[in-house]
Order: sequence, then structure tokens, then C-alpha cells
Amino acid sequence: MKTKTIKAVIFDLDGTLVNAYKAVFQSINFALKSSGFPVVSAQTVKRSVGWGDRQLIEQFVGKAHAPQVLELYREHHKESLPKGVTFLPGAKKLLEDLDQQGYILAIATNRPERFTKIILDVLDIQSHFDYVLCADQIKRPKPYPDILKLILKKYQLSVHEALYVGDMTIDVQTGNSARVKTAAVLTGSSTSGEISVLKPFAIISRISHVKKLIQTIDSKQTKGRKS
Repeated sequence: MKTKTIKAVIFDLDGTLVNAYKAVFQSINFALKSSGFPVVSAQTVKRSVGWGDRQLIEQFVGKAHAPQVLELYREHHKESLPKGVTFLPGAKKLLEDLDQQGYILAIATNRPERFTKIILDVLDIQSHFDYVLCADQIKRPKPYPDILKLILKKYQLSVHEALYVGDMTIDVQTGNSARVKTAAVLTGSSTSGEISVLKPFAIISRISHVKKLIQTIDSKQTKGRKS
């Protein structure tokens, strides 16, 4: 029986498994316009996400106005998110395959829990995940390593037994800080140049390449044990 080096695969959510930029864009501009602030472009929104919705809003209105605008954003997002989120190509099949192969699957996201739950429910993928950890469930969200360390601790795994997959520089920073192998997929809001500077374990063009990456890791470890 082939020995698995990687026993758990931990995923970021937005830009990694799903595309919810349309919903975020709609909700931000609704909140900004309703509060008398200038609207922003879709590209600006895409380049600004990843640090949690409070910091996202603060970028456009400042800390003083953020609570009021954030409330409007969240109310609107409850309605826009179910209609504006889709799988990224290959994500659904990957989750099905990894789940069937017995990997521990987890999510580590800076989204609040209630919006993460909406995404998982709408796309019907909650059952694939053994554990979901969100920014509002921990004291220090990404880029701090806590979110990954807590998942590893829950399943009594070493850093060598997990692969973390994200799409942004913040994900690579988190993985590096936690000393977990991190694969950056180029389907999100960070460019390949921005990601390369941080030297992740791997850079992949699409999420489906995760399976091959795991096979490569397992193969190298097997050869190392035999030599």
C-alpha cells in the first residue's frame, strides 16, 4: 500500500476554490454609493480582497466611517453572495477526488463564518470538508499562522503532513509563517510576480494541478526513504 506523505489539504476559499468577486463588487458599490462614497472598479475590488471584510471596507472609506458602511455591505452581501458565487474550473472535481481518496480536507479563510457557510451551502460542498475555520473564529486571522496551526493541532498532524493551497500573497505569508508547504494558484487577486517573491513551495496555474503536486511530494518522499 502506498504511503501518503500529505494527509491533509487545507484550502483558502475565494480565488482558490470559488469565484465570488462579482458578489463582493456588487455589495461594496452598493454600500459605498448608499453612504455617499465614490464607487470602485471590479479590478480594484479584486485587488483589495483577502484581508477580511472590515479591512476591505476601511481601504475605501477609512476607519471612522467603516462600521456604518460595513453594516450596509454585510446586509447586501447576504443577498448578492448566493447569486454571485461559482466554482473555479476544476475545483469541484478536485474536492470530490481528494475526499474519496481519504484526505483530511479543511478550509482556512479570512471570510466571516456566516458568509463562508452561505458559499458552502450554495455550492453544496460542506460535506467534503472535515473542518472549516474562519477569521471571526480566531483571535489572529491570516497572515498570522494561527489558522493553519489550529487545524494541524486538531488532527495531530506535523507541518510535513499538510499542504496549504491559496491564491494570494497573504496565503503564502501565512503558510510560510506556519512552515506548511504552500501552493499558490494563479486564479486569484495576486500576480505571479508578487507571489514568486515570497517563494512558496509551488506555484500552479489551476487548482486541478493540486493532485499532481501531492503525487510528486509523495513520490519524492518514497524515493528518499528507499535511498
